[in-house]
Amino acid sequence: MARLREHYQKNVVPALRKEFGYNNVMAVPKIEKISVNIGLGEATGNAKLMDGAVNELTAIAGQKPVITKAKKSIAAFKLREGMSIGTMVTLRGDRMYEFLDRLVNVALPRVRDFRGVSSKSFDGRGNYTLGLKDQLIFPEIDYSKVEKTKGMNISIITTAGTDAEGVALLKGMGMPFRAQ
Repeated sequence: MARLREHYQKNVVPALRKEFGYNNVMAVPKIEKISVNIGLGEATGNAKLMDGAVNELTAIAGQKPVITKAKKSIAAFKLREGMSIGTMVTLRGDRMYEFLDRLVNVALPRVRDFRGVSSKSFDGRGNYTLGLKDQLIFPEIDYSKVEKTKGMNISIITTAGTDAEGVALLKGMGMPFRAQ
């Protein structure tokens, strides 16, 4: 069992029940899934970039990502329908908890001048999205094999109904929010 899942069940659930007054354990917010997305607009000109992104996302997430394709043709961006423009992976279960554990305890502290993540990135329904500028903060990435730094979006989808519940859940899970 993932270390973070155990922490959630032993510490976070009782704390959230006390804070928000849930009577039922099933009403306590939990993390449903984490989706990691790398958008590569430059892949229209250089298809080799896509292979690197897929390999790096596989190393980071621990499972093979899907390649996302363009839905429409946009002449101004030299983009045709069906071209590969990104890669994404959706994590659930133990893999999700392990990824969140590594993100919070290993990767985020490696960001230069890190003061915490913004608590304003919630969507109003308790889901959180975080943008990273480069993939090198993950220890799984070999610096010598990287040809180009790629940013990524990490979305944490929760069952929380409000942002306050989402903040409390992620704070309990160890997410380092910056003081506003």
